[in-house]
Amino acid sequence: MVTATMKHVLLSLCLLGSVLHALAQCIVPASEFHLEGDYLIGGIFNIHQVNGTPIHNRPEAIDCSSHNFVLSNYRRFQLMRFAVEQINNSTNLLPKESLGYEVFDHCSDTQSFQGILNFISVNNEIQPWGEPHKKRSTVIGAIGAFQSTQTRTVAPLFMMDLIPLVSYGAASSIFSRKQNFPSFLRTVRPNQDVIDVVVHIVKHFKWRWVAFLYIDDDYGKDVVDMFIKKIKDTEICLPYTKGLDDNTDYSKIFRQIEAMKINVIIVFAVEWIAEDLINAAIRSNVTDKVWIAGDAWSLNERLPKKKGIKSIGTVIGVSEQIIPVPGFSDFIYSLKTQTRCKNTEQKMVCGQICNCSAEEILAAEQSFSFTVYSAVYSIAHALHKALQCGADGSDASILIFVYPHQVLAELKKSNFTLLNQSIRFNEDGDPMFGSYNVVFWNDSGDVQKIGFYNFPPSFTFFINSTKIQWHTNGTVPASVCSPECPAGYARQQDGIHKCCFTCHICPNGTYINITEDPYSCISCKDTEWSAEGSTSCNQRLVEFIPFTDSGAILIMLGAGALVGLTLAVSVLFAVNYNTPVVRSAGGPMCFLILGCLSLCSISVFFYFGQPSVSSCVLRFLPFFLFYTVCLACFVVRSFQIVCIFKIAAKFPKLHSWWIKYHGQWLVITAAFVTQALLLIIGYSSAPPKPYNETVWYPREIILSCDIDLIATSGSVILLSSLCSLCFIFSYMGKDLPKNYNEAKSITFCLLLLILTWIIFATVYMLYRGKYIHTINALAVLSSLYSFLLWYFLPKCYIIIFQPHKNTQQYFQGLIQNYTKTISQ
Repeated sequence: MVTATMKHVLLSLCLLGSVLHALAQCIVPASEFHLEGDYLIGGIFNIHQVNGTPIHNRPEAIDCSSHNFVLSNYRRFQLMRFAVEQINNSTNLLPKESLGYEVFDHCSDTQSFQGILNFISVNNEIQPWGEPHKKRSTVIGAIGAFQSTQTRTVAPLFMMDLIPLVSYGAASSIFSRKQNFPSFLRTVRPNQDVIDVVVHIVKHFKWRWVAFLYIDDDYGKDVVDMFIKKIKDTEICLPYTKGLDDNTDYSKIFRQIEAMKINVIIVFAVEWIAEDLINAAIRSNVTDKVWIAGDAWSLNERLPKKKGIKSIGTVIGVSEQIIPVPGFSDFIYSLKTQTRCKNTEQKMVCGQICNCSAEEILAAEQSFSFTVYSAVYSIAHALHKALQCGADGSDASILIFVYPHQVLAELKKSNFTLLNQSIRFNEDGDPMFGSYNVVFWNDSGDVQKIGFYNFPPSFTFFINSTKIQWHTNGTVPASVCSPECPAGYARQQDGIHKCCFTCHICPNGTYINITEDPYSCISCKDTEWSAEGSTSCNQRLVEFIPFTDSGAILIMLGAGALVGLTLAVSVLFAVNYNTPVVRSAGGPMCFLILGCLSLCSISVFFYFGQPSVSSCVLRFLPFFLFYTVCLACFVVRSFQIVCIFKIAAKFPKLHSWWIKYHGQWLVITAAFVTQALLLIIGYSSAPPKPYNETVWYPREIILSCDIDLIATSGSVILLSSLCSLCFIFSYMGKDLPKNYNEAKSITFCLLLLILTWIIFATVYMLYRGKYIHTINALAVLSSLYSFLLWYFLPKCYIIIFQPHKNTQQYFQGLIQNYTKTISQ
């Protein structure tokens, strides 16, 4: 009996010893996912991540602990716990209230919701249509989620009761729409801000041909849309975009990028997707690329140290400013010194515990650390204000409880300083604090800061390019579809992308301004010129013949001499008016011709100096009008010569009619009136006006007079007709007596006149410089001198030096001899 009793005692002692030994081996701590407090904050962290979509035969909850563990998210989760512990130990912030938390491992955005429903439940029930004053959630606010897709899934559950949801990682622009997300705020800058940084980096290094890879969810699609909008009016082209997921064929992506000769790849994805991408690039032997990492993976600790990472090229990244959180390292070390459960049942009690060292946690990616920390403090400060706590830490008036919407109201008005950062939100719930760093993965496997980007109003962007160890041996890699055109060449787009083009040189008279429009050659102004392939225009040299020009002076002296000679001839003819030479030359008609020649010489003076409307009119009008009279006189005179010697004998009635009605004056008057009418009509419809000749000489502007050919065609035709008639009649008298050479003189004058204007027309077709006006004036003067010298001067010679030929008997003898000859 004693023996049996002793056995039972010994067995009990052994069992008790075994239990005590087991308890000594594992002290079960309180769950990391829950902390009691007067007010609870919800925490949404995807500590584990479900890759792909699990297939279930029946509805069942996901066991998050059985999926991939994300160390960086676990670190952020611990930052929330640390922030709550700091607040609970503070004597200034919520001094008489304790803050607790409920943390939910949101490992799936479609199949893991039970924790979210607990956050918004009231007495374990969800009553979305309950009366507001009777409804109070146990959670006064929540932080999370990390990804935009997860946040978009859970956010509406918080919005209906205006429970504040402060995200530390959801950057999609959709959350700035307050009509859809009224109680949403975030401590991370929205996508448009980080895209601003990326676009500045691409512009800084003059990359024009880039690919954009993004996680195929709300965040990634929003980022690529933002990027496309930002580069719309820039020279950056985006020929390739691709969404990434767990089933992406990376080798196919790399082949397509290589085929398009893209050297810069922008990647916006969560870190596990980015790790898959870079690992695939190493396996696929992708080399000599520039990778621009988004803020979600630019601070990755494992990839920069991975074997083969240098072969893929150069990695530059964008990250939020890293702000060390004092005391967090001590918190992690103290956390990891606690005894952990070893068996599965104990882990179920203790919560999902990380089997990693404190060093591993602290070395995990540090991005979004301050956003978690500031999110917790934002809710705490808002709760402090809602509780109406005084600055001295004593409650001014203690509320029985606080509604979440009251915390939301104070949260929107946040204005406090945390680790030297001024925490404030704008009207869209986006942060008005923070800045970005530009980082580089160096050859030592470290993430090195090489620049920064401060947001407006104190905008600053800086990159120290000398710190970058380019894979191209010190030179910045190029990424363009087509090389830049040489200076003076314009682009011609080749295909759908503006970055792909051919180059063509800008012709004379145009230039290219690549800052305004690199695709068009811009025409210079009429007052400017440019050579082929110019980038600017030059002022043209304005050319005209001034009155001081030596050629102009000689011609004007010639015109003056002509007037003097015509006056002298007129005096000589007046003195010898009744002599046969003067009467045979035309008698009174000679004075009309000489007067018209003098009046024609007025035109010569208006070919010089800067043209004006009046000078252009007077350049042509006197010559056209009065030269018409001269030609009409010579037509009549030629006709009379032929009539006297030939027509009088054959057509006596015609001769008598001509004498009776003074036919010569009728013809002259008709020619003068007709020409006057034609000039009035032509000049009224299109008068000559100043004209700048800019076609013939690109570097010069020749000041000229523009004459309308249609408007003056009638006057020119009349002059030409008179000239032709005069030539015909005078040529018909070529067989007149040898000593009676009036007809021959007129023919010779007309030949000189025609030859003069043929020469001028030829020169005008070949040369349009400023001296064309001098040549034109010379042609006019030559036309006048041809009649003065070759028609009147021989008669002056006879009058002065051969007076014996200027007798009635001499002329009658010539006529009688000619009459006998033609009668035989």
